[in-house]
Amino acid sequence: MVVGIVKDFKAKLVSLFAGELNVLKYVDFVDLNYKPKDSDLLCAFTLEPEGMDLKEAAGAIAAESSVGTWTQLTTEKPYVTKLAAHVYSLEGNTAKIAYPIELFEAGNMPNILSGVAGNVFGLKALLNLRLTDIQLPAELTKSFKGPRYGIEGIRKLLKVKNRPLVGTIIKPKLGLKSEDHAEVAYEAWAGGCDIVKDDENLSSQKFNPFEDRLHATLDARDRAEAETGEKKVYMINITAETETMLDRADVVIDHGGEYVMVDILTCGWAALQTLRNQNYRLVIHAHRAGHAAFTKSQKHGIAMRPIATVARAIGVDQLHVGTVVGKMSETKPEVLENIEACKAPMHGFNPVMPVASGGVHPRLVPALLEVFGKDVVIQAGGGIHGHPEGTKTGALAMRHAVDAALKGISLEEVAEEHVELRGALETWKE
Repeated sequence: MVVGIVKDFKAKLVSLFAGELNVLKYVDFVDLNYKPKDSDLLCAFTLEPEGMDLKEAAGAIAAESSVGTWTQLTTEKPYVTKLAAHVYSLEGNTAKIAYPIELFEAGNMPNILSGVAGNVFGLKALLNLRLTDIQLPAELTKSFKGPRYGIEGIRKLLKVKNRPLVGTIIKPKLGLKSEDHAEVAYEAWAGGCDIVKDDENLSSQKFNPFEDRLHATLDARDRAEAETGEKKVYMINITAETETMLDRADVVIDHGGEYVMVDILTCGWAALQTLRNQNYRLVIHAHRAGHAAFTKSQKHGIAMRPIATVARAIGVDQLHVGTVVGKMSETKPEVLENIEACKAPMHGFNPVMPVASGGVHPRLVPALLEVFGKDVVIQAGGGIHGHPEGTKTGALAMRHAVDAALKGISLEEVAEEHVELRGALETWKE
């Protein structure tokens, strides 16, 4: 009996103590009557709870990504509650959460993502959690630079106004010596490509050192421009430790380069932000190597849409967004969402040029244009270099396919007059 009295007394004491401290429980972070402020950062999550109901699980996300935690605290102050995130919508398994802007440091993307996309993914109470959208308020957005060029700037640089840009990736992606790499680039440009880029894992290996490759390929670019009368650009991969990446960007500028490519996820948001903050006169092409570790599961991780939003805020000019067709797994709704993140109004920032890449070849061009419209880089590696007549013919076939699709003419009809396209259609039948 004495034990029972003591337990009851302790329970009342804890309850009283908690009341005095205004302790926040998970469910206290759910307020479906809350109207988000213009200054709030907004996120959408899909969740699958384990061991608690949906409302409490949604509250756990808001709590653990703002000012709450799993237990009662003696350190909480009344003013802390003003900084709590709010679950303001809960429909099906989708929770929308508003975060007060005071929770974040302006101009610090790692801080922002550590908050809204950090420890919450490891909560035991959540079997699965997926961040599907992020919207930055104007005050936070303006603390980043955004794209320097974007779609309009890229078109002005390349002097291409009314058609998709045609690009290629050097293949094989690894193994070629610098001289052979440059020759493949020249053949692609001479055949009609606007853009040639490195693949994501080509850096400065012994068989193809960075500066040797840069010199040789820019020389090939100049030769192709003189012969074709068209503007050509080379996206060399500068991805590395941040200081090395900046040094490489300087070398590109010194040698007349106008583009750089960065593996934005493997180098990290802070490194990308440091690069953009230099305000180089360079178009930044964002490769998303490693994204599927976050994006591929429909139940857990981070969708590509918020990744695109974050990359745009930091300041990339073009970004891989999937293809619908080709070898990548994203669905049409996902790709359309990614495109929207690149182009939707964003507090005055330039729209980002979407890039379609991954298993692309000439037969797929009409389908790509139906999804993307004209503002896209159609980027084919194997779909150009795999042409039986070689790279130059493969690039010409791709240009024929683009021209046909823009005119609404079937590829088969155009192929009757252009042997290059006919060879591509015979090689890739679907």
